Amino acid sequence: MKIILFSRTNSALRPVLLRQLIDTVEVSSLDWCINEEFARELERMGVCSVETSRKYGESIGNQPDESIMVSIGGDGTLLDGIRRLEGRPIPVLGINLGHLGFLTGAGRDGIAHIFDDIREGRLRIEERSMVRVESDSQTPIQWPYAVNEFAIQRHGANMISVETYVDGQMVATYHGDGVLLSTPTGSTAYSLSVGGPVVAPTCACFVISPLAPHNLTMRPIVIPDGCEVTFRIRARQPYAFVTLDNTAYRVREGTTFKVKKSENNFFLALPQNISFYDTLREKMMWGMDNRDNRYEQ
Repeated sequence: MKIILFSRTNSALRPVLLRQLIDTVEVSSLDWCINEEFARELERMGVCSVETSRKYGESIGNQPDESIMVSIGGDGTLLDGIRRLEGRPIPVLGINLGHLGFLTGAGRDGIAHIFDDIREGRLRIEERSMVRVESDSQTPIQWPYAVNEFAIQRHGANMISVETYVDGQMVATYHGDGVLLSTPTGSTAYSLSVGGPVVAPTCACFVISPLAPHNLTMRPIVIPDGCEVTFRIRARQPYAFVTLDNTAYRVREGTTFKVKKSENNFFLALPQNISFYDTLREKMMWGMDNRDNRYEQ
C-alpha cells in the first residue's frame, strides 16, 4: 500500500500539525509520495525537505493502483485531489482542516492513528457516483466530471434562462440566477444551500434545483441517475458561468450541455466507526437541544 499525500497552499496548515503528519507517515512503514505544491509548502515552513523522487505533479503519474490518496484540507481540497487521480480507482481519505467537511471523514485529531487504520485495512471504502458533462461550447472543459454538482449561473446582474430537458422531455425553463444538478454526494454541498434535499450517497438519483428562481413555485426535482439531462442557456448577456464542483468556466449564450452519470465512479475512504448519518448529526447538529444550556456562561 502506498500513501499519496495531497494538499493545497492553505492558511489552515500549521507547521506543528504538518510535522506530526510527516512523522506519522514515516514511522508507519508505508511508502509515500506528495504533490509538488504541498512539498514546497512543507519546505517553506521549515517542516521538512522532500526528496525529488517522492514528488508528483498535476497527475499522480504511474503510482500503483494499490494506493490510497490522503487529502489534507477541506472538501474543496479533496475534490482537487480526485481530479489528480484522473479516473483511476484509488480511494481518497480526507483529513479535515476546513469547515463542515462532509467528505473529509477524519479530523486533525485522527492523524496519530489514521495511518495504522490504512496499514491494517480498517477503513470503509464507499463507491460514489460522478457526472460527466458534454457541451457544444468552444471553451474547453479540461476535466468534464463533477463529484458534487454541475451549475449554470448568470454572468452579471441580469437574469438568466435555462431550458432543461430530461431524456428529451421538457421539464422547465428556469428563470433566475441559474440551475444546478447535484449528485447524491453533492446534496450536502451547494445543493443544500439552495433548498435541495439531503440524499443518502447510495441513492441512484440526481437533484435538479433552481437558483433564486423568479417563479416561486419552482422546487428541486429528484430524477433517476440513468437519465440524460440537457441544459440550453438563454441569457440577455453574451456570456454565462458554468461550474463543475469548484472549477468555473465562462461560456457563450446559447451553449448546450448534456449531463449524465459518469462511466467512472470515485472511491471515498472513511473510518469504520463513522456513518453518513453520524456525519449529518455531527455536522448539521441534528437533534441538538441547547435549551438546558441557554443560561450557562
